[in-house]
Amino acid sequence: MHPFNYQNPKSVAEAAAFLAKGGDAKLLAGGQSLIAAMKLRLSAPTDLIDLSGIKELAGMKTEGTVITIGAMTRHAEVARSKDVLAGIPALASLAGSIGDRMVRNMGTIGGALAHNDPVADYPAAVLGLNATVNTNKRKIGADAFFKDMFETALEAGEIIVSVSFPFPKRAAYVKFKNPASRYAIVGVMAAETAGGVRVAVTGAASSVFRVAEMETALAANWSPDSLAGISVPADELNSDMHASAEYRAHLIGVIARRAVEAAR
Repeated sequence: MHPFNYQNPKSVAEAAAFLAKGGDAKLLAGGQSLIAAMKLRLSAPTDLIDLSGIKELAGMKTEGTVITIGAMTRHAEVARSKDVLAGIPALASLAGSIGDRMVRNMGTIGGALAHNDPVADYPAAVLGLNATVNTNKRKIGADAFFKDMFETALEAGEIIVSVSFPFPKRAAYVKFKNPASRYAIVGVMAAETAGGVRVAVTGAASSVFRVAEMETALAANWSPDSLAGISVPADELNSDMHASAEYRAHLIGVIARRAVEAAR
C-alpha cells in the first residue's frame, strides 16, 4: 500500500473542502472495495477522506411514502430496518443478500453507488425503484445516475449524502449469484412504481440497465407469462469465466420471471 494522508472530517462541508484541495483524494465509506484496491496497489490516493465520523450521513427517515437512507448507512442496517421492511421489503431483502456478514456490516449504500460495480446489487434497487441520489450539490434521478462500468454522474467534489426511495406498489429482487462472492451474475429488480413499471438488470452488462420491452408487457399484465418470448440481445452483455453473454441473456429472462412472481 502506498503512503497517504488520512483526513477525518466531521461534516460534509469539511469533507468537500478536503476534496477541493486537489491531488488524488478518495472518499472512504465502507472501504470494502477501496481498501482492497489500495492493498493491491491498484489505487494510490494522496489523501483518504474518512466519512465515518459525519453524523449527517447516517440513519434513515420516512416522510409519507418516501424513505431516505443516509449514504453511510450500512447494508445490514437497511436489511433489518422496520421502516424498510414495512415500505419496501424488496429493498431489505436485497440488502440482506449482499456479500457476507462482514461486508453487510461494513459496506454502505453511498459507497456502493459511488463505486458502481457492474455486478453490485444496489444499482438495481436504485434504478428499479426510481430512487433519487441526493448529493451535497444536487439531486440526481436514477435514470441519469449510472453511466458505465465504475462510472456515475457524480462530478468532482460531489458527495452522496443520501438516497430517497419512493414506496412501490409492489417489487421484488431476485439474483443468480456467484456462490463464492455472492455478487450477481444476473440480478433483476422488477417493480410497479407510481410512475410505472420498471425492470432493472445488474450483473449482466457494463452497468445496470432497464428492459423497456419487459416493462411494457408487465404494465399491460403483471404476470411471468407476459415475459414469454422477450429476450435481451447477448451482444452487449458480459462474458467471463463465470458465465457467457448468451447464458446471461438466458438468465435475464428466467430471473425476471421469478422476480415478477415474487412480487405478486
